[in-house]
Amino acid sequence: MTSLDTLRPDLPSPVQHIDDERFGRRGVRLVVKRDDLIHPELVGNKWRKLAPNLRAAAGRPVVTFGGAYSNHLRATAAAGRLLGVPTVGVVRGEELADRPLNPSLARCAADGMRLHFVARSVYRRKTDPATLAEILRTVGAEGAYVVPEGGSNSLAVRGCQELGEELRGRADVVALACGTGGTLAGLAAGLTPGQRALGVPVLRGGFLEAEIRTLQQRAFGGPRGDWSLDDRFHFGGYARTTPELDAFAEAFEQRHGLPVERLYVAKMLYGLVTLAEEGTFPWGTTLAAVITGAPFAT
Repeated sequence: MTSLDTLRPDLPSPVQHIDDERFGRRGVRLVVKRDDLIHPELVGNKWRKLAPNLRAAAGRPVVTFGGAYSNHLRATAAAGRLLGVPTVGVVRGEELADRPLNPSLARCAADGMRLHFVARSVYRRKTDPATLAEILRTVGAEGAYVVPEGGSNSLAVRGCQELGEELRGRADVVALACGTGGTLAGLAAGLTPGQRALGVPVLRGGFLEAEIRTLQQRAFGGPRGDWSLDDRFHFGGYARTTPELDAFAEAFEQRHGLPVERLYVAKMLYGLVTLAEEGTFPWGTTLAAVITGAPFAT
């Protein structure tokens, strides 16, 4: 099996108090769970989701999926380089094949990931067995270990359960940004009764609730934990930001000395400030914000 010991993750990740009057004046104590400090390249929830899958791959090549700005693709490519495991990234959008690589995909390629661009219509059918088999044949990786988009499968969900266990007794509400839902599915399962998980989706579409229920069914055999979603803070969808969000993130960084990743973490923090100002959290609530990623350095 592939040994992950050489990667030396820093677990459990630390919990830090953030003194912010926008929460304090509402009687809310804000702490941050610094999953961005787990590993310098396999950051945050990417470590928790990838590690069990890399063990299961047992040194076989890994094929996975993502869009042009996928954090998951970057993390998988970095893991492949660090562990000496071949990786293939199937990227949504065949039109990208003839364009210069953006910084995110360029990093993947520099880490040794082979990139294979497919039509968006094909990408939508990637979980269909026949379509998946054809993709694997095309990239010459029929015997590879396949990790789904975002890394969210049963192994990943159970890996993220440890995140919830690390936060037992540390907060009343635990919030995080959501892409494919695997981290929230596991987090909620790891919390104790009386604790609640709050997900802030970064994609539009309203599909995530059903996805999380399916992930929990596959991982645990049924629903687990108390969780909910607030889908008001996607700022137009994945990989999209606005000047307002950028200004908020920059101000948060300056105020607290905390690097704020824009595509996930900024949206979650913005949402929590809004919810606090709306009076959503009862007086005396301890709110934990999971920092699932770090800003991408080109």
